[in-house]
Amino acid sequence: MTTPSALERPTGVPLAPRLAARLMLPLAVLLSLLPPRRIRAVLGAVRRGAPPATTAQAKNARDAMCAVSLLCAGPKGCLPRSLGAALVCRLMGSWPTWCTGASVVPPFNAHAWIEAEGRPIGEAVPDGYFTRLLTVGPVESSRPPRP
Repeated sequence: MTTPSALERPTGVPLAPRLAARLMLPLAVLLSLLPPRRIRAVLGAVRRGAPPATTAQAKNARDAMCAVSLLCAGPKGCLPRSLGAALVCRLMGSWPTWCTGASVVPPFNAHAWIEAEGRPIGEAVPDGYFTRLLTVGPVESSRPPRP
């Protein structure tokens, strides 16, 4: 027996993030097929030189991924959605913290998400619901800002 369901996809996403999401979607899906250490290595290289993403930038990137892809908007699309949102942020000039982990309360639930300013973006769960197992955050710059 099947139950009807409808995915809520964001509307009103600006053109530039939607185009970036369409461009990054195939790459995100391919990355999602790699083992975790390879994903971490690729994201570690891609994030170089990018400042931390703001909450608004990360939300726009996540919304863009959900707007252009049913896979990313669905409940099983957390890995390509989070990878794609991180790549869209990078294409737009910033980097969120990409995270994978598991729920801290039963039943076991693996999940991938992005964070900005220390908060999960677009997740309908309370803070502390997931514990991080693997993260790729922005690189802290040790150089002073340019005058």
